[in-house]
Amino acid sequence: MKQRVAIVGAGVSGLTCGIVFAECDFRSAIFAQDIGQRTTSGAAAALWFPYDAEPVDKVIAWALQTYQVLLDLSHDPNSGVSMIELRQFSRTGKIQIPDWAIPLGAHALVLSSEYASPARTEASLTICPSVFKSGFTLNVPLMDTTIYLDYLAKRFVAAGGSIHGNMRFERLEDVGREFDLVFDCSGIGAKTLVADVDLEPHRGQVAIVPKIDNLSCAIVCDDAPLMYAIPRTNDCVFGGTNEVSGNCAVDPTSTSRIVAECSRVLNIDKPRVLDERVGLRPFRKSGVRLDRGRLRDGRTVLHNYGHGGSGFTLSWGCANEVFQLAQNVR
Repeated sequence: MKQRVAIVGAGVSGLTCGIVFAECDFRSAIFAQDIGQRTTSGAAAALWFPYDAEPVDKVIAWALQTYQVLLDLSHDPNSGVSMIELRQFSRTGKIQIPDWAIPLGAHALVLSSEYASPARTEASLTICPSVFKSGFTLNVPLMDTTIYLDYLAKRFVAAGGSIHGNMRFERLEDVGREFDLVFDCSGIGAKTLVADVDLEPHRGQVAIVPKIDNLSCAIVCDDAPLMYAIPRTNDCVFGGTNEVSGNCAVDPTSTSRIVAECSRVLNIDKPRVLDERVGLRPFRKSGVRLDRGRLRDGRTVLHNYGHGGSGFTLSWGCANEVFQLAQNVR
């Protein structure tokens, strides 16, 4: 009989791990306090790109594995995954194209002080030419969280899994003893759940605005102030912030700054704000934790957390490695 596995956490990491195991006939159940759009994953822009996660070598390997899975999913109209042009800019100087991005087709954008066609998104929308010094372009997967998280949950349940919300554990040993394996995909919750002092919350706030006419690519700049404008199926995500803080309350001043900066970059009038979201990126100073251990009651636990701002970007690569680790459990 297949082993029974319990996954703690219903964000993108927990759901993806759940699918990998459930579709291999493991009896799988997800337990979390928040599920669906209420998770940290629900507040993410969910554009594939390695960001705010360590160590770089492992992160890139997991990210490239995930890229291939998402590329396949982009052909399924029900998945919420699509390929989009990412235009990554710098305000301060010449931007460095990552080595791993070149085989994926990344190339430099040619900008001028007046106007350059590569900086133009469509016929009637032009990036403000005075904002950026350099940039590069790359086609990447975009996961519309309003669709993709539901897709993952439905796929998990269709494979025989079950999802249990409003569940909070003080420790991993509190997971029912009927489960042979416990997967810790608790994100920032691992700071208290397993007393991980290396975890720190990197607070991200976004504003959801109506679709922007003729914006068909994602615009991102990591220089301070962090900004991104990411078009989705039914709306557009404006961001953002990245600060060490556990405060989940919406800050109106941040929303105003985000909307103003994105509008300035896109050279548009400020749009109305449909929603504001805050999520805590689970950044781990010693790097993503993906390893196997033992609970006090002797059961095996597999940890998969600390992905920082790369939860979606690393999801399938990390889930596959968790699966490989589980094969060696005796």
